[in-house]
Amino acid sequence: MNQLRSADWYAGSDRNAYIHRAWMRRGLPEDALDGTRPQIAIANTASDLTPCNMHLTEVAESVKQGVWAAGGVPYNLPVVSLGETQVKPTAMLWRNMAAMAMEEMFRANPIDGLVLLGGCDKTIPALLMAAASVDIPAVVVPGGPMMTGHFRGEPLGCGTDVWRLSEEARAGTISRAQFLQSEQSMIRGKGHCNTMGTASTMAVVAEALGMTIPGFAGTPAADARLLSLSHDTGRLIVDMVAAGRRPSDIMTKDAFLNAIIAVAAVGGSTNSVVHLLAIAGRLGLDLTLEDFDAAGAGVPVMANLQPSGQYLMDDLYRAGGLLAVLSQVKDLFHPEPLTVTGRPFVDSLGEHPVYDDTVILPRDAPLMDDAGIAVLRGNLAPRGAIIKPSAATPELLQHVGPAVVFDSIEDMRARIDDPGLEVTADSVLVLRGCGPRGYPGMPEVGNMPLPRKLLEQGVRDMVRISDARMSGTAYGTVILQVAPEAAAGGPLAFIRTGDIVTVDVENRVLSFEVSDEEMQSRSQTPASEAAYAAPQRGWAKVYVDHVMQADTGADLDFLVGSSGDAVSRESH
Repeated sequence: MNQLRSADWYAGSDRNAYIHRAWMRRGLPEDALDGTRPQIAIANTASDLTPCNMHLTEVAESVKQGVWAAGGVPYNLPVVSLGETQVKPTAMLWRNMAAMAMEEMFRANPIDGLVLLGGCDKTIPALLMAAASVDIPAVVVPGGPMMTGHFRGEPLGCGTDVWRLSEEARAGTISRAQFLQSEQSMIRGKGHCNTMGTASTMAVVAEALGMTIPGFAGTPAADARLLSLSHDTGRLIVDMVAAGRRPSDIMTKDAFLNAIIAVAAVGGSTNSVVHLLAIAGRLGLDLTLEDFDAAGAGVPVMANLQPSGQYLMDDLYRAGGLLAVLSQVKDLFHPEPLTVTGRPFVDSLGEHPVYDDTVILPRDAPLMDDAGIAVLRGNLAPRGAIIKPSAATPELLQHVGPAVVFDSIEDMRARIDDPGLEVTADSVLVLRGCGPRGYPGMPEVGNMPLPRKLLEQGVRDMVRISDARMSGTAYGTVILQVAPEAAAGGPLAFIRTGDIVTVDVENRVLSFEVSDEEMQSRSQTPASEAAYAAPQRGWAKVYVDHVMQADTGADLDFLVGSSGDAVSRESH
């Protein structure tokens, strides 16, 4: 074994080493700090205010037992936790803050290896960004999806059915009381959303990047096998420290391309784009939107899961799990990238039987033939915008219609149900001021509610465009993360109600009919400028001053690139 990083704290007989050892004794075995036993931090995002991660402290105990069994010394390290459903204005505002805080704590402490416990949407991305920045051996334990709840005998996809039922309540097809009754059934127990939303997608991403034990992603939170795999992960991290296997050895450019392919095969969340770009940026890798379009092209969606399909995550698990999906497209994956086990990722894609081919569809009869996340460009999105075709209405993937523009979320909410709003089913709803800088944090509001008067007419989807994101559990013909955003002077700031918008997903076009001369003559509306975020203090000011655009991952400009594990100054 190479000299442990923790030896910089504990080795020697001087005063500094004495202080470090003495203060950590507290009942540890005599040899715990003798320089032979790896010191393993369990980065734990459990919090009672992050409901999807509440069970991770129980999971951490299984990891601890595995670390002890393999000869390491485990420590619980609580880190910043972000609950997607709870924090305002949006959890995305603090993803970079959480990653930065985690990075500093990982570097500052006597840690030789990391076990990263995440679940809710932003926790796995933040953990991976931090681990990539410090680049000490690390492995992910995904917290797992919840079991399926039921309402009136029907399964509920949490998130997806919130959007569906709320629109039905607004349309008057179910009562407000029925809508509220479903609330008691939506969340059955421990774990994150049971759809292929962002949380499930980021678990898939972590596995396809090689950062989990193969076969871990998608294990339900309530399943005892999650604790068994967590124990195995505790044992594995000790081996990884001995081998010196670091995130930069695992998360190569080809590993990111494999992750893009995996996301396409399961019909994963559009939020994976901004997170993968940010993680790659921390490693200094040149990952671009073009890579998403190229790597995802031609990949069939074989997981028949909400919001693109019918079933839920525990159905996927009983049908054979993630590896049963990815094994069907094994030939598409790059063969060189390794996993945390030290073996190639493709080696985990052997014979994995499918036990229910209505959930995991055959490659020759997929949910969609070619439904990777599509990148659109044009004079409305010079640096790109994204759409998830598998969650869209096929007839709207090529569409021309007049824009109905909202200057802010508040403007949209105030006017969307106005009976006098000039809007038809052919209109294109445009929302601006919701990008990384403008809101700030790029909230999940891109799947705007449809105008009530159109819902009452039976309309259930329209083309929607914004510089925002949307929940991975959401669906519809929703074009997101337009770059540059309006607050950064992008063309979205200058579109007006009535301008004709063209959407052509097949040809990757997003444009509006206005000449360059006309565009240059236009100015931003006072209402939109007044709505842009202008924080004067704290994290929000740091964020707005330094956040980059969505097409590069919306990280902070001074955090790009790995900074390593060295501590720059000594103390005591």
